[in-house]
Amino acid sequence: MQLTLKGLRSNKNETQEQTAKAIGVSVDTWANYEKGLTFPDIPILKKIEKHFNTTYDKINFLCSNKTEKP
Repeated sequence: MQLTLKGLRSNKNETQEQTAKAIGVSVDTWANYEKGLTFPDIPILKKIEKHFNTTYDKINFLCSNKTEKP
C-alpha cells in the first residue's frame, strides 16, 4: 500500500515544520513535496525513507488533488 507524504507525516503525528526540520528542508519545500509541485532529489529521498522507515516505492509522490488549498 502506498501512502502520500502527507499521509506518512500524519501517521507520525508530525507537523510540516517538524518533518521539514527532521529531513533538513524548509517548510515551504516540504509543503511543495506534499502538494506534488516539486519532488525530492536522491539525498533528500534517502532521508525521507529513513525518517519514515519506508522505501521510495511505497510512497505516492503525486498529490491526488492538485487544486487542494493548503
